[in-house]
Parts: sequence; structure tokens; C-alpha cells
Amino acid sequence: MSPLPAVIAYGLGTLALGCSLMACRIEEKPMNVNEIQLTNAPQGHTIHNTQVFSKDGQWIVFDTRNDDTQIGRTGRIAMVNVHTGETRTLYQTPNQSPDGPGVGAATWSPVADRVLFIHGIRNADASRPYSMTRRTGVAIDIDLPGQPVFMDARNIIPPFTKGALRGGTHAHTWSGDGQWISFTYNDHVMEQLAQTDSAVSDLRMVGVMVPGRVAVPDDGSLENNSGEYFAVVVTAVTECPTRGTDEIERAFDECWIGTHGYLKPDGKRQRRAIAFQGKVRNAEGRAVTEVFVADLPDDLTEEADGQPLAGTATTRPCVPVGVIQRRITFSVAGIEGPRHWLRTTPDGEMILYLANDHRGIVQLFGVSPNGGEPRQLTANPFPVQGPFNSDPDGRWVAYTADNSLFITELATGDTHRLTARFEDADKPVGAPNWSPDGSTIAYNRYVGEGDGRFLQIFLLTFQEPSVY
Repeated sequence: MSPLPAVIAYGLGTLALGCSLMACRIEEKPMNVNEIQLTNAPQGHTIHNTQVFSKDGQWIVFDTRNDDTQIGRTGRIAMVNVHTGETRTLYQTPNQSPDGPGVGAATWSPVADRVLFIHGIRNADASRPYSMTRRTGVAIDIDLPGQPVFMDARNIIPPFTKGALRGGTHAHTWSGDGQWISFTYNDHVMEQLAQTDSAVSDLRMVGVMVPGRVAVPDDGSLENNSGEYFAVVVTAVTECPTRGTDEIERAFDECWIGTHGYLKPDGKRQRRAIAFQGKVRNAEGRAVTEVFVADLPDDLTEEADGQPLAGTATTRPCVPVGVIQRRITFSVAGIEGPRHWLRTTPDGEMILYLANDHRGIVQLFGVSPNGGEPRQLTANPFPVQGPFNSDPDGRWVAYTADNSLFITELATGDTHRLTARFEDADKPVGAPNWSPDGSTIAYNRYVGEGDGRFLQIFLLTFQEPSVY
């Protein structure tokens, strides 16, 4: 149980449970929290949008980007101790150049001493640089630094391999039990075909990998690799979605629903499901992004007749038998605001996303994975500025707004500013990450000037009630 609710009740007065959202007070005075700058080295320290803490909360994993667009130029994954500031290198790419291979966006398993990150294709050079279709997932076991474990298999040369994909996986996220991994995906084969066939596009999809080694022939090119996991796409996309339907042309920025799935209306538990953003075409033909869910079967290896999981030379990989794709929101404007990944409460009862409220201000909203009317969760006089995460108890959500870090109680809308308001150049960037026990939030902020300006990691630790 997170100590945060007790701290707020003791230090700021009991929360006004049951107040209406629009009437809830924003506590503008920063809360009584300890804030420290954890890193100081003259390099970037980029933390991913989720799962950056070790399972015991003692370490934070990061990559050395000083600009989150520069994965292809970044060659190092490291971890830092939250108490001592000790930093250890976990992996360094061999022969790193401005063209790749590149590493970044590291996440930590919730159940094991293993981190997982994007790794560019090993033969990267000026003619074959790091790109959306040229990356894969690599893991490092903490007691075996420098020894990469290739997770998803890759094979871009026919005959394609079932359980291997043909492009680039990205932004890997562990399921609550640490067994399955989700990712976004772009297909190299379709990307190349699109250069000669205007009817074809490389459409972003969402995929999942599950334990089960997949062997790919080694031709010496370093383009392909075997993997320890069986990888498939789980979202159906099309170049030309029919107007006014639930067909999508792009699936992206997903999350696992709940720590152990969610309850259906009939009371049965859907053990594994993904919430994702899907781009539809409304009746007027305008692209609108909505919330979708993909309910996943226990077995992702079964393919339908004529629909190979590996795809063909002219078709993208197909979705396994038993995956059910559903649209959840039916708004006029859809999801809006800064780029963000969907999040859910740990019990799986609510999917969180950003959209404009009636004033045109980007706020947090929530909707059940079973569908129904969305609920506005924040009503700030300023917009949410970036990605967000809920705490381990599912009571609070942390996000950046008004150049500060905030938390909002999901049940009441009560909101608290955690930091001072920074100038634009010094404001928090990226997503605040909660520690597994909910006592600490890690976030990124730039420090310094000119050539000495680097992205550093900061910690906010909620004090125990005894200190008040």
C-alpha cells in the first residue's frame, strides 16, 4: 500500500471525498515532499514513459539520450541507485555511430532482475541507419551486464518465419505478471513494397510477444535474429478504413489493461488485454483517434487459414485466432493533446487518456474497458503537458502541467502541485514514474546551460506523517 494517501491526509487536511469534479480545489502550494537531483553526470539520462524502477524500487534504468528523438545515436543503457546515486552500465552497443545501431527506451521487468530496451539492427550504417522498421527488443539480465538477449525474432527474408516479425518493435512494456510484452510495430517488408506500390503503406500496429524461442536462419548479414519470444501483431489495420466504421489505419501507444486484466459485464475475467489508440475515419472522412481494446486469448500461436502470422511478400502479418478488437470511445474530436500512452488503473476498471474538455483544455479522462460514458478526471485551468502514470494502488495519477508535476485523485478530482512552477526551459519533461511501493516519483528535467545542459533524473519522495 502506498504511503501517499496517509501523507496527504496528515499534511494537507482530509481530502474532500465525494466533491464534484468541477468544484474540487487545486492545492497550489507544493506538497511537503523531498526532492533530490539523483544524477549529475555531463550526459543525458532519459527515463522511459513507464516501468523504469526495479522490482524492489532500488534502481532506475535509463539510456544516455540527451534528446528523446536520438535513439539511433545513443549507445548506452545504465541504471542508477535511488539511495546512493551509484551508476552502473548495463549495456554498450559495439561500433556505435550516428547511424546506429542505437539503444533506448528501457523498461524493467516487474518480477525479475531484467531490463528490456530498443536495439537498432546490428548492421546499421549510413545506407541502413536506425529507423522505425530497423529495431528490435533486447534484454539484459542485471547479473550478466553486456550480454544481450534478443527477445523478439526478426526475419525480413522469405520464407518468413512464424513467430518472427519483419520490421521494428518499439516501446516495449511488460504485462503485470512480467510474462508477456507489448510493443508498437512497423513492418520493413511493407515499407519497401510501398516504394513501388502506392496502394500499400507501412501502417503502425501493436504487437505482443510471449515466451517461446523462435529460430531464424543466420545468413551472416546481421539483418535477422532468432529470439527468445514468439512475436505477433494483435491489431488489424487497413490503408483505407471505411468512413464511419471501426476500421483503423493505425494502432499505437498501447498499455496492458490492469495488473491481471479486467472484469467483463458477465463477471468473467479477461486475463490479458491491451488498450490502444486507433485512428479511424469519421463520417466526413476526417481522421480521429479513439480508444480501442484488444482482448487476447491464452494462445497467440494459432493462425487462421490463409492468414499467416508471419505475413507474405505482399501482405502484412495477420492477427492470431481469438483476438477480439473493440472500439471503446465514440467522441466527436477523439483523443487530443500531447503524445501519450494509454494507462489503466491496476484493477483494470478504467483506461486513462487525454482529450480536450468543453473549454478546449487538455485534461485526463477515463473510460471502462467494457465501454460506456467517459468520465473527466481533471479540471485544471491549464492543459496536461505530457504522458502520465497511475500509482500502484490506482488512487492517484501523476502528470506534468503548468510546468510542474501534479497528482490528481481519480475518485474525487482533488489535485495537488508537487513541485514549484519552473520556467519553460527547466520544466519537467516526459512521464513521471512511480516506484513499486508508491513512495517515490522519478522524472526528467534539464539542468545547466549551453553545451553543459543535460537531462537529469529527479526524485520526489513523500515524507512519512511523523515528520509533520
